[in-house]
Amino acid sequence: MSNSEYRLSSYSSFWRTMSSSLIRILLALLLLTLILQRSDGQFEEWCIADEQTPDDELMKALNWACGKGGADCSKIQANKPCYLPNTIRDHASYAFNNYYQKFKNIGATCYFNAAAMITDLDPSHKSCKYEHHP
Repeated sequence: MSNSEYRLSSYSSFWRTMSSSLIRILLALLLLTLILQRSDGQFEEWCIADEQTPDDELMKALNWACGKGGADCSKIQANKPCYLPNTIRDHASYAFNNYYQKFKNIGATCYFNAAAMITDLDPSHKSCKYEHHP
């Protein structure tokens, strides 16, 4: 084997080994990502009122969510676990999330005419637990 043939053979072998190793590393990273994502079923997310939305817009969206939207708004009624704090923003957040969790698997979004947004921080507080469904 000539010197140039040896170098070509070594070079080719080197890249086969490197590409094989790289593929193994990428597959391991992909598997790890899938395992971490599936550890709780899915990444958790909640739908809450956008802090920049005016109260009158939040009120319209809240009324829709609790009415035609089909959200269960019983927990934001007086003397219920999510009544306090008694603000339009807090009640809208609860209703938006309830609607979103209830219907997201059939295509519902967290939009509410730009009055809502997705968060990965659990908005639950004290006795008020915001639902999360994978």
